[in-house]
Amino acid sequence: MENLALIESFSEFKDEKLIDRVTLMVILEDVFRNTLKRKFGSDENFDIIINPDKGDLEIWRNRVVVDNGSVEDPNQQIELKDAQKIEPDFEVGEDVSEEVKLVDLGRRAILSLRQNLVSKIFEHDSNNIFKQFKDLEGDLYSAEVHHVRNREVILIDDDGNELILPKDKQIPSDFYRKGDSVRGVIESVELRGNKPRIIFSRTSPVFLEKLFEQEIPEVFDGLITIKKAVRIPGEKAKVSVDSYDDRIDPVGACVGMKGSRIHGIVRELGNENIDIINYTNNLQLYITRSLSPAKINSLKINEKEKRVQVFLDPEEVSKAIGKGGHNIRLAGKLTGFEIDVYREGAEEDVELAEFSDEIEPWVIEEFKKVGLDTAKSILELDAEDLTKRTDLEDVTINEVLRILKEEFED
Repeated sequence: MENLALIESFSEFKDEKLIDRVTLMVILEDVFRNTLKRKFGSDENFDIIINPDKGDLEIWRNRVVVDNGSVEDPNQQIELKDAQKIEPDFEVGEDVSEEVKLVDLGRRAILSLRQNLVSKIFEHDSNNIFKQFKDLEGDLYSAEVHHVRNREVILIDDDGNELILPKDKQIPSDFYRKGDSVRGVIESVELRGNKPRIIFSRTSPVFLEKLFEQEIPEVFDGLITIKKAVRIPGEKAKVSVDSYDDRIDPVGACVGMKGSRIHGIVRELGNENIDIINYTNNLQLYITRSLSPAKINSLKINEKEKRVQVFLDPEEVSKAIGKGGHNIRLAGKLTGFEIDVYREGAEEDVELAEFSDEIEPWVIEEFKKVGLDTAKSILELDAEDLTKRTDLEDVTINEVLRILKEEFED
């Protein structure tokens, strides 16, 4: 097979992988030089001439003419009699350039060439995809459902690139069918071997931020800044916003007339309830706002330990904690403080920690996580509600209720 014919047979890779011809020729030269090194021990005395327009390639080996019988390195030297077969007037000491045909390399070498070329093009293609998506990390992106599996959904974008949406990156209410268009963010990109693995996410707080940028012009233009966004995907989210322009109401601008702006975002997130909060440097006010809709009477902040004691009327406690403890949990994430809720006017109440002899510490801690740290705060709720708010089993909750009721009956 002549050089030109072989190069033309390689051009299929250019079309399949969308590699430009010049890049293909650079890869070809690298592959050929590696082949020459393996066959002749060195490629330093070879010239490889590539014409990317014609897809042509020539290989020339340069050797020095020596006396007959004096060749020490057949790759670098050629006997006078062999040189004169190429051109009769060659003399000892002169340089000889001789074209090397691919067929002279042997069938095995040509097969190896092709395998190496496929490998190099795949590596080039993978590196390009990796770099492309690495630059897109954290960006809003759309792709189409290609295949639904138990633990992940495989997506394909318009260029045929594969993205992976793992189960834990899906909103719980999401349901996918082949051909569905899906929006999310590129969360991470890594190379597994030579193949890029692109992780897609719909649960990331960044996805919520990017939706705000897309749906709210003032956020996109930088007039409103998102200070922080926290989520329990599909359930509830809190977003703190700020504006350096006093004429702009950041919360009102994000909500829109009759909720017109925020409704689209809520629908995209599976009806996730979104609280938008005005950011402030006043820590006490910021924590108070973060616990909305509950009305706070007073706070005691321990900045060193990043904890805050919140005092409020008994009827406001359930609002502060929220369904399943979501409100207090998100308020803690938003502010960066561990929040402890206390009822005012409950002199007869008893701290849950006082029952550590009868109730195991880890159970007490589970109640505290959702703001239930006194006996009455637990007794005010029924067993079913306590089960929903905590990760505790019915048996454990019923036993705690029994212990607490006996205390107050006594």
